[in-house]
Amino acid sequence: MSQEPAGPALLPEAVRRRLEPLMLVAGKVRVGAIKGDRRSIKRGTSIEFADYRNYVAGDDLRQLDWNIYARLERPYIKLLEDEEDLAVHLILDASASMDFPPEGEPDQHKLLYAKRIVAGLAYISLTSGDRLTLTAVNDLGMASFGPTRGRAQSIAMLRFLSDVAADGITDLDAALSDYAIRARRPGLTLVVSDMFSLDGAYLDGLNALLSRGHEVVFVHVLAPEEAQPPVVGDLSLVDVETELQQEVTVDGTMLGIYQQRLTAWRAEIREECLRRGAHYFPLETDAPWERLILSDMRRAGLLK
Repeated sequence: MSQEPAGPALLPEAVRRRLEPLMLVAGKVRVGAIKGDRRSIKRGTSIEFADYRNYVAGDDLRQLDWNIYARLERPYIKLLEDEEDLAVHLILDASASMDFPPEGEPDQHKLLYAKRIVAGLAYISLTSGDRLTLTAVNDLGMASFGPTRGRAQSIAMLRFLSDVAADGITDLDAALSDYAIRARRPGLTLVVSDMFSLDGAYLDGLNALLSRGHEVVFVHVLAPEEAQPPVVGDLSLVDVETELQQEVTVDGTMLGIYQQRLTAWRAEIREECLRRGAHYFPLETDAPWERLILSDMRRAGLLK
């Protein structure tokens, strides 16, 4: 099983400090409820008791249950029916095509790059007290962390991500459709993938998530070599997931056709997402990964 290359930590301290003040925002979640400024659209203005969650720094001490604290010596926050936390679902493509490039700049390795994005979003979610579920998918199954909440889970989250390896293939339609059925609570669902899915299909999976009330974000990660192949001549190309082989001759004309198809592919995904009210962010791994979170997603209203 292919492991990510050695390299810097998934969540450098300098970046982590910039993420701490942020909070994920879901504007279109149709089922469930969310806390604080993000009031429930399911339960109206009721203030009846709903549940407890662990206290995290910054919580309103007026919501602390002092009776439970006296008995257990552990702080718990009372959740009211209009204050339940946001359900955040992070889905990471862990198929073999994410193990690219096999050599070269470690920081531009697709799986490592995708892990850093997921780690940053997961850290924001945990720091905000949201209900986080993190799942790595390929045809070998799903590996999940959570659901959980609280800043104290950050180390376990990073350990889980570090252990994720790229292997097998990913059928996004099947994986996302299955996830839509499994997920108990809809919420803000972010999929980080190179979108190299079986038969290129993903719309059924996207529709399945949307029909269950999820707000969906696709983060489309490609390596620079995939966006602008640095090769010419007679080549034998092998699909790392299916092992299918094809002989091709690459010249200037072929590279031009490739660029046109890549542009059209990204444009089609963007249009399909826009039509359904989903979000789409195409990225290449030579761009700073944190820019997606600190700039692009904030401009899109997904973070504040």
